[in-house]
Amino acid sequence: MSFPTDIRVLEVEPFFQYEKARTPLKFGGVVMDNTLYCHVRAKVENRAGKVAEGWGAIFLADVWAWPQISAGHATAEKLMQDYVVQWCQRVESTDEFAHPIDLFWQLEPEMMPTARSVCDAAGINEEMPRMAALVAASPVDAAIHDAFGNAARIDVYQGYGPDHMKHDLSMWLGSEFKGKYISDYLRPLPQWLDAFHLVGGLDKLTESEITDEDPQDGLPVSLDQWIQFEGLHCLKVKLRGIDLQWDLERMLAVVSIAREEQKKLGLNELWLTADTNEMCDTPEYMIELLQKFKEADSRAFDSLLYVEQPCERDLRNRMLDVRELAALKPVIVDEALASLEDLDLALELGYSGAALKSCKCQSEELVIAAKLTEKGLPLAVQDLTCPGIALLHSAGLAGHLHTIRGVESNSRQFYPATSEPERRVHPGFYSLNNGRIDTSTLKGTGLGYRWNEIGRKFK
Repeated sequence: MSFPTDIRVLEVEPFFQYEKARTPLKFGGVVMDNTLYCHVRAKVENRAGKVAEGWGAIFLADVWAWPQISAGHATAEKLMQDYVVQWCQRVESTDEFAHPIDLFWQLEPEMMPTARSVCDAAGINEEMPRMAALVAASPVDAAIHDAFGNAARIDVYQGYGPDHMKHDLSMWLGSEFKGKYISDYLRPLPQWLDAFHLVGGLDKLTESEITDEDPQDGLPVSLDQWIQFEGLHCLKVKLRGIDLQWDLERMLAVVSIAREEQKKLGLNELWLTADTNEMCDTPEYMIELLQKFKEADSRAFDSLLYVEQPCERDLRNRMLDVRELAALKPVIVDEALASLEDLDLALELGYSGAALKSCKCQSEELVIAAKLTEKGLPLAVQDLTCPGIALLHSAGLAGHLHTIRGVESNSRQFYPATSEPERRVHPGFYSLNNGRIDTSTLKGTGLGYRWNEIGRKFK
């Protein structure tokens, strides 16, 4: 079976540039402050003879995707950059017509051999994890989805059903999904999308903490200023995972400040999530923290939607069971989720649901989202500090899925200057209104970027 909208890839080209953070972003045991930003342009032709370009972008955040490399950050970053180049060449070499999702899964078995090839060429004995390979491949995947929609002159989310796809979900998820398509698990993009503001480990909570060394660019610095500036009501709090008292006091302080500032604005809705970025040695740490948090402030505990993966990303290492923790609050797998097999193992170990990210490849995340939604399990969409079109992609993905609540959005805090070209066309994505993203400008074909209007240039 074939469709006029099936595409073949003509060109794939990467672009790289470093972006300096406005303020350092601390999560887990690392700090992200100067990061390599990757754009990818793809040119495709469909069976109907229509030719179009598409774009994708992501930070090559090795400190998140490959923190365990002993060779260090600079080496990991360079290897991920090399991977992008090789993956672009591999995808460009394909000559068959296919749907973007079919194309991804056809090439997927080559992802890890490509990773090994990149490491071998650099003389690095360590193995690149699949998470790092996914992040590096994700802007290529996004660009192809965007180009597919642009060539067909459709919103790409209209292209995930039987009118455009050769295979139903049983191809990847088994007979239970016979006759079911990704489109069955999508929703129309809402105009307003709740945005989770990140309270990083180094973030200042009150104006009194600000010094002359902090940015003086007209944007807020401290949490209280941000709440006043954007009417925030969704906060993601980064915790240490190794200092129970600090974590408890941090949670309580964030809640206290949020309530005080919201009261001034006449707001009374507050939602929280908590993330130690796998720093806890065992789930018992988070169990004790949540119990103490509930004792100290039961109303704040009720507003906590979920906790993210508390312990190490290698679930197979100690097979830590999180059922007792999940009985208190949903536990969402994140860093450990680098494949469908990882999801199955996480669910066996008691995880409640999953955090999806556009940096893990649109083609894979849509399949995982369908499985979670079919089973009635919670899912969240979080970003990798996505600026520019990376945020447009991430928020668009979240808006079309049935998430727990909204989407994480923190590039406006840490990398606002990176998004200046996109801000002119999509202002509501980079400055929140009552704590929400205005998605009304995300429209047209492909992923809705309106790339030609953005006019981003590369050196």
